[in-house]
Amino acid sequence: MLDASLAAQLKSLLEKVTQPIELVSSLDDRPKSKELADLLDQIAGMSDLVTHVRDGEATRRPSFLIRRVGTDIAVEFAGIPLGHEFTSLVLALLQVGGHPSKEAVELLEQVRDLEGDFHFETYFSLSCQNCPDVVQALNVMCVTNPRIKHTAIEGSLFQEEVDARQVMAVPTVFLNGELFGSGRMNLEQIVGKLDSGSAERTAAAISEKDPFDVLVVGGGPAGATAAIYASRKGIRTGVLAERFGGQVLDTMAIENFSSVPYTEGPKFAAELENHVRQYDVDIMNVQKASKLTPAPTEGGLVEVELENGARLLSRSVVLATGARWRAMNVPGEQEYRNKGVTYCPHCDGPLFKGKRVAVIGGGNSGVEAAIDLAGVVAHVTLIEFDSVLRADEVLQRKLRSLPNVDIIVSALTTEVLGDGSKVTGLTYTDRTTDESRTLELDGVFVQIGLLPNTEWLSGTVELSPRGEIVVDDHGRTSVPGVFAAGDCTTVPYKQIIVSAGAGATAALGAFDHLIRTSAPAETEEAVAATV
Repeated sequence: MLDASLAAQLKSLLEKVTQPIELVSSLDDRPKSKELADLLDQIAGMSDLVTHVRDGEATRRPSFLIRRVGTDIAVEFAGIPLGHEFTSLVLALLQVGGHPSKEAVELLEQVRDLEGDFHFETYFSLSCQNCPDVVQALNVMCVTNPRIKHTAIEGSLFQEEVDARQVMAVPTVFLNGELFGSGRMNLEQIVGKLDSGSAERTAAAISEKDPFDVLVVGGGPAGATAAIYASRKGIRTGVLAERFGGQVLDTMAIENFSSVPYTEGPKFAAELENHVRQYDVDIMNVQKASKLTPAPTEGGLVEVELENGARLLSRSVVLATGARWRAMNVPGEQEYRNKGVTYCPHCDGPLFKGKRVAVIGGGNSGVEAAIDLAGVVAHVTLIEFDSVLRADEVLQRKLRSLPNVDIIVSALTTEVLGDGSKVTGLTYTDRTTDESRTLELDGVFVQIGLLPNTEWLSGTVELSPRGEIVVDDHGRTSVPGVFAAGDCTTVPYKQIIVSAGAGATAALGAFDHLIRTSAPAETEEAVAATV
């Protein structure tokens, strides 16, 4: 199952296992069961502390437990966790085998102190970049607190179950049989939902922090770079991030960042965070800013208020809040979000195998999504508002060569239709005839660009008509001491490398501001001495 290079790496990692573990498989006569058995046999052959037994009694097959021998500590996978989930498999082997998690000690204590019995089930796809964060977080919880159980389920292998539970987006998590959440979640967010008092404690701790010299709001390429540049100046630097990595976390292939021929979004985001942590930067993750109050006097302190009520003060601020997927804002879109309406073809495409879907948007992202989906689903209809597609010509040629794709231009989507539980179609207006038409569909993938995360700044800093923060060539905004960088600004070309450069510019601009506003006032005696 594993090639020689990957097998060698895994064998080396398994040397960190200190407790005996057993892989307990539940198999049937399908080919996938044989694949799983071969994989588990291969893993068991890499360490004397790992054994494979085939007497599992799980209902889902193929599946397997990773269990610490003689204990209740175990995690479960239903399916074959390769692709993006291979890292989840490796970490589960190590952690069940006694190797400690790298999560913060305080956070693990919170998990250990949770009261009650929790059985989580996570549906994932092997092509989903968001899923590993959720799977790995819940697996850590299993190892930390034996009253917590977790089964990670490869949705494409259990299609009937996915349909019955109406899972139309991954990751989707159920807790004790009830829907718990959908989309990317890290350990801190999951624990926060279970521990009702954690938000108040976190807010109080944040509010007690001393003022920063530079406070960066946002943890994407712009925010991370700004934090690195600021901290290297030896000044007190903080980062406030709703999710460290930002929009990059939802990016598949990255092939245009200088000196990095190829990487993927989550890996790039992890390396960004690791780089920032090399410096003395106070990272406050899973925190969202809600209000900015300018400094009352020149050189004074800017205040940033958080959604949880906490307040932070800083001598300067770099806004790097990035952007999010733009919504169509039509009836039915929000009602059927994650019930057939989705924004990530790579993550959710496998759940629509053999079904009919639409892609909204004829730019590069829309055409790329349609091409990817055409290899998975039964049929794709691409709908574009303009009279022509706007994607690169090479992508258009590829799209038009696919036999199971239809292209509709000059079309305005007007409503997403559903039966109350899932998408059944959409209506659109033909802009050339004003005729309203209906398509029968199982899914709608929205790919119509990005929207800057700046609503909370309206009335405080100058925004463009598109909601972007207006900045000059130093990253300065209309508010003294407040700078901005990245996709949330008027800087053209929303690219990772452009955002990173803008983050450096904004940090250097903030440092220059600090120097100038902290310089002592020139006295009359000093002026006379120079005459």
